[in-house]
Amino acid sequence: MLEKNEVLNTEIAKIAEVAGYLWIKGWAEYNGGNISVNVTPAVEDECQKMTPIADKISLPAVMGHLKDNVFYVTGTGKRMRYVSSSPWENGSLIRISHDGTYYEIIYKNPIRPTSELPSHLSMHNYLRSIGRKNNVVLHTHPTDLIALSHSQKWLDSDAITNMLWSMIPECRIITPKGLGVVPYEIPGTMDLANATIEQLKNHDIVFWEKHGILATGIDVVDCFDVIDTLSKSAQIYLNARMAGFTPEGMTETQLDDLVTAFHL
Repeated sequence: MLEKNEVLNTEIAKIAEVAGYLWIKGWAEYNGGNISVNVTPAVEDECQKMTPIADKISLPAVMGHLKDNVFYVTGTGKRMRYVSSSPWENGSLIRISHDGTYYEIIYKNPIRPTSELPSHLSMHNYLRSIGRKNNVVLHTHPTDLIALSHSQKWLDSDAITNMLWSMIPECRIITPKGLGVVPYEIPGTMDLANATIEQLKNHDIVFWEKHGILATGIDVVDCFDVIDTLSKSAQIYLNARMAGFTPEGMTETQLDDLVTAFHL
């Protein structure tokens, strides 16, 4: 029984932990943000035999690299503060069909997944197609990073990456691929998903203009930590500007020294 599956329960506990952080940080107002995690290795044998608890739902494209995969997904209209305290009442397990054309909710409650599920699955599918074993797509709304996206100056991938890298050494170390940037698209659309996939070809983190940020990775806590580090860099920059000066930032030589020291 899944109730006794320690590996799954550990993963769900981490998702709940991160959801709580997002709420406490002020990055998950109302029902903002969403999380999807591929939990197939933890539940594969059990979940292939489970009877769906809701009607099958067609996907907008064939997810050929996600056939028979199982995901925990936060629910549509659900608040992260409640995902934190009651993950099963605010999310569900879904199973992708054997032909990759639809999904079914299989456990525990028939909670409809986030409206951005098609875009999440498109990203998971793309990352698997190029051999990245990323299990997590995490989207949230960090206030400081969104504020920067209201300036055209910071809607250039190199500009925003180098500025954030230069605020603290850890940022360069933790985000070696830098940030991709997607100009504004309507939330939840496949246009936004496809533009994000283009950026994921070279990055693990994608900045959405006037909307938020998306991180992909192997572990949901690590994805949060990466965004948290980028947020700290943004806070340092913005605090310096509010104090009346533009921060110098680390020099190119100092940043290059990190590449050598940490084998980035």
